[in-house]
This record gives sequence, C-alpha cells and structure tokens, in this order.
Amino acid sequence: MYKDFNAARGAKAAGRTIAVRALLLGGSLLVAVPALAAPLDPVAPQMTGTKEAPATPSVVGYPAIGNGEGTLSGKYNVSRWAEDWRAMRDPARRDDPLDRLKYLPLTQEGDVYLTLSGEFRYRVQETTNPDLRDRAAQRQERTRIFAGADLHLGEHVRFYGELAHAGLSGVNLGAPGANLRNTLTLQQGFGEVKGQIGGAEIGVRGGRQEFTDGPNLLMAVRDDPTLHFVLDGVRGYVRGKRLRADVFDLNFVNYGREGLGDDRTDGARRFSGVTFGYVVPNDFLGTSKLFFDPFVWRLRNRAAAWGRQTAREERMFYGLHLYGDVDRATIDWTVNYQAGDFGDRKISAWQAFLAQTWRIAKSAGAPRVGVHVDYGSGGGAASGQGSVRTASGLYGNNIYYSYQGFLTPTNLMAISPNVTVQPVKNLRVTGEYTMAWRPNVGEAVYRASGAPFAGTQNVGGKHVADLIRAQAIWSVTPRISLTGRYEHMMVKDALSNAGYKNSDFLAGWISLRF
Repeated sequence: MYKDFNAARGAKAAGRTIAVRALLLGGSLLVAVPALAAPLDPVAPQMTGTKEAPATPSVVGYPAIGNGEGTLSGKYNVSRWAEDWRAMRDPARRDDPLDRLKYLPLTQEGDVYLTLSGEFRYRVQETTNPDLRDRAAQRQERTRIFAGADLHLGEHVRFYGELAHAGLSGVNLGAPGANLRNTLTLQQGFGEVKGQIGGAEIGVRGGRQEFTDGPNLLMAVRDDPTLHFVLDGVRGYVRGKRLRADVFDLNFVNYGREGLGDDRTDGARRFSGVTFGYVVPNDFLGTSKLFFDPFVWRLRNRAAAWGRQTAREERMFYGLHLYGDVDRATIDWTVNYQAGDFGDRKISAWQAFLAQTWRIAKSAGAPRVGVHVDYGSGGGAASGQGSVRTASGLYGNNIYYSYQGFLTPTNLMAISPNVTVQPVKNLRVTGEYTMAWRPNVGEAVYRASGAPFAGTQNVGGKHVADLIRAQAIWSVTPRISLTGRYEHMMVKDALSNAGYKNSDFLAGWISLRF
C-alpha cells in the first residue's frame, strides 16, 4: 500500500513539475512574441500536407524545413508527430486504403480528427571483432514496431501517443540495451496547445517527446537503435515569418526492459536551453535557402564520468548553426564552445562540424560530391588534471562516423570525402572514406557512447582509424524502402598500439511505413 502511495505521490510531483515548467516557458515566449511578430519580408512557405513533404505547417509562414521538428526520411518524417496529413480529407488525394488512416474525422465539421501512423523494420547485421577485439563475430536480428496516434481537437489542441516494441535475437549478443530489446514501451506521449498572438505562432508541448532542434551531431533520435532517443519535459516555441525561438526544459529517459511501467525519467540528467532561428534572405548568396540558428544550452549530469573521476557536471553549449542550400550546394556548418564545471574543475572545449555537398548538374538526380570535416577537442579527462577539454557529443547521431559506434566528436579530427549517385530511379548509392586522428595524443580515443577505448590514453599515435563505407537505399514505394550497408574499419596506431583490431560491418534492412 505504501509503495502504491509513494508512486502516486511521485507521479503527482512529476505532473506539478511539468506544469510549472510549462508556465515558465509560456511566460518566456510571451516576452519574445513582439520581436518575432514584427513585419518581415515575405518567405514562400514550404509545401505541406502532401506525400512529398508531410510536415507540420506554420500558419505564419516559417518554413517547416527549418523549424527543428524532425527531418524527412524518404517520404516521411523521422519524428512521425511532425507530419501533417490534412490533405487526405480529400478522397481524390488518396492512393490506397492506408491513406484513409491518415485522416479520420471524428466530427461532422472535420476539425476533430485522428491520424494513425506506424512502422515495421526488420534488420540483420553482422560485426566482426566486436568492440575492436579479436573475438567471434556478432550477429543481430532486430525487429522494430512503432504505432502512433495523433489526435487533433480543433486548431489549437492535440495529443500524440506512440507505442514501440524492440525485438532482438542473434549470436554473441552480450548484454543488449533496453533500446534494442524491449517488450513494449511508451516511446512518446505528449499534449500540445498552440495559437496566434500578435501575428506570431506560439505553442507549448509537454510530455515524453523526441527533441532534435539542433545540429545532427549533437541532437538526433538515433534511428540506428530500435527505439528512438526520447526525453521528458516541456518545449515551447514562438514563430514569425522569418524568426523563431524554441525554449525547452527536458530530462533524459531510461528505458526499462519489459512493459509500459518500467521506463523512468532520469532526474540525474537535465537538458534545457533556447534555440533561435532566422531565415536568411534568399538572395544573400545568389540563389539560396539558408537557416541560421544560434543556440545556448545547458546539460546537467549528477554523475558524469571522465577518466577515473565521477562528479556533478554542468556543461554549457554556446553555438552557431548555418545550414541549407546555396545554388547546387548543400551546407551544414556548426561551431560550438562548451564551458562549465566538472566537479571542482573547469570545462573548456570546442567543436566544429563542416559538411557540404555539390550536385554536379542541375537535375535532381545528378551525382553529388562532398566532404565533411569534423573536430572535437580533447584533454584533461583521462589524466584527471587541469581543465576538462573533452567535448561532449550530447545525444548526437552516432552512425555519422560508424554504424559500429566506434567514433564520436570527442578528441577527434576527421575528414570524410564522399560521393552519391543515383544509377536508376529511386536507388541512391553513397560511398565515403573517413580518415580520423586524435588532436591530443595524451587523451583517450572515445566511442560513440562517450566511453573511452581502454588503454588508448597510455599509448602513442595520432592516427586513429580509416573507414571505407558504402550504402545503397532503394525506395521501392513511398512506404517501403530497402537498405544495404557495408563498412570496413582499419585501426591505426592510436588504437592498434592498445591492442585493438580491424572490424567489418554488413547489414541489410527493410522498412515499411504508413
């Protein structure tokens, strides 16, 4: 009885905390409304409400592609709640019976409606020399099942819920995380209230949600694991035609391994801050569609670990993010400085991510060539002395460097030329070669999880690894895609001197979405 009482009291306290956060964020947004609602040059809104770009439209015209609410994956958004399917109320727009599930009116007027979504993904992968050690290969068979429901109560209120199942079998699985094997989880569940004030759109979203309003290498749903990375808390936003601001106060989530009741808000890791957005004029660099997003974030971790030391860490992120298209070029540039305290030691770290591709002809299917150059500082973590100069990758896209999870932008310098071709319609093939070094030889080499490769801080060698990577994606239909991927990681002296070995990764998967 007392256990149930304490659980109920904890739930009420959590509810009060979210309510207080919502009020504070709402007040902050009201202060920001006058500046964001000021008259601006007209911007053509992004096409929304179609299979080609199903993204939440802004009633004031802020382009959906730059509002920080997920990214497209084929014809769908990675974050399914960000899709807008109101066009499906017109029977002429529906191509098959599943389209009917995208708009289910619950009232005669049609302003109260339900959108259902889902995904099934089956993936088989094999990794030789797991953890870069000389041992038997690991084979994983992963099954993902997502089911989502988006209830709209008129123009101003909505509720979104998403259940997920993660299945796993194979050989030499070790101790898989709860994001790879999970009977059932509430992956997302939030409510949202929005409206217009003074010509600006304003809204507050509270509950469990995906949050990726930032550079891909710092924030991502992490689509590689079966379950997505989610957070609990409140996000508020205000958008004008060319300016926006998003404020948030969120906690990480620890997935349980069984049913719906064992996933917990991680009170030890709290993430809050503000991201601003500006739509750069289209004639700024000839013909362009660019977005400029300054951000200030704070990550608090009561039990952060660097080297042999565990302490409370409060890390600030001060960054600038410029991304979009300039003629036939696509760019994604980020620089951020990280400050704060780790125990009684100061934090002083830098990161820079510079990615760009060039379409060699005007046609949309023309080959693209590109390169991304990435830097993350390192120092002081393994030694336990002086300031902590190791940069944090937050919860960024780990597979950007390696599906094996062997690299992260901490004590890393990487150069990755790449080329993408489309030999036939709906088939995209990308090849990439990555060369990685560590800027600080006295600091460890770090995995995507943020953990160091044991012993690398005690050996010489600057060159970490070279990787050959190839991927082919065939979009069979807008709902079905097939993906094949191969990687070969060649360890260099920074890893080989500590006893680590080369590794191969081979995977294939099918995704079905509606």
